[in-house]
Amino acid sequence: MITIRLNAEDVGRIRFALSPVWEAMTSVRALSNNTAQSVHGPWLQKVRPTIAGDDLTLLRALIPPYGYIPDFMTPAPPRRSTSFESGLAAIAATPHEIVADEIGKLHHDIPHPLLPELIANPAKALELITSALETYWRRAIEPEWRRMRSLLQEDLAFRLDELASGGIERLFRNLHPSICYRGDRVEIDRPYTCDGEPMAGQGLLLVPCVFTWPAGLAVTGAPHVPTITYPPRGLGRLWEDRQDTTDSPLADLVGRTRAAIVSHLDLPMSTTHLAHQLGVSAPTLSVHLSILRNAGVVDSRRDGRTVLYHRTPLGHQLLSAATPLASSA
Repeated sequence: MITIRLNAEDVGRIRFALSPVWEAMTSVRALSNNTAQSVHGPWLQKVRPTIAGDDLTLLRALIPPYGYIPDFMTPAPPRRSTSFESGLAAIAATPHEIVADEIGKLHHDIPHPLLPELIANPAKALELITSALETYWRRAIEPEWRRMRSLLQEDLAFRLDELASGGIERLFRNLHPSICYRGDRVEIDRPYTCDGEPMAGQGLLLVPCVFTWPAGLAVTGAPHVPTITYPPRGLGRLWEDRQDTTDSPLADLVGRTRAAIVSHLDLPMSTTHLAHQLGVSAPTLSVHLSILRNAGVVDSRRDGRTVLYHRTPLGHQLLSAATPLASSA
């Protein structure tokens, strides 16, 4: 059982964030813990031929299939949404004594022949780690990041609505079955413990992470900001192929472009992202989105400076009804 104790200041500093670096880190573990038939199977089949080499060997030594990952490799995002580059810079700025200590802890638990050299020269270790991680990111995660980010933003919108509707207790009640909130602490049903008690006043960071599945949860303890990483809602939709609506009854009803818009909005997208996916201009797309929104088929919400569009329940019904109708024609 893991226990994260919260005082009044900590409760007031509970926040959410997205982290591209965390996704890259946990995806390395997912390479070992998933099969072609699993949720991440389509991603595995796509990336495995492109990522083999010394960089992946190094990352796998630091990110074993189970157990401890050096905490400095998953820096706490300072804002709700950060870039991969800023996360990489945070790793590069880690004090050398922390690098040596945390890699040493990993080597004690799961020995690997590459680790002693990293422990002996933490400055060189940081160079090797950031270089390997950047190469891996470009090949394995960046091509899928926009879609992944849409799923994560959708989860954040849901969690913030839960918080607004029912407070902290409702937020934690629906976050993950293994998490229990008891007023002055968060208890996580896991068979290991964090090292050290978290310092009062650091708050608690909650990070939805696609590749946390199937492990379910990851927890970071002292001296770092207490952090819980959990799988986002709707993960099963992430790698699904979109429904072809070209010759569907929905296309006959609303037109091919609008039917394609409804099909693509299985995850929230901005106008720019959707225009790129569909190969139409942003002004033309805006006209179609306005018509679909007025009809109640799609809706929008603001995320910072970006407006994200998503299917409504009516949009889901229209899209799901198109397949059986098409097959019976």
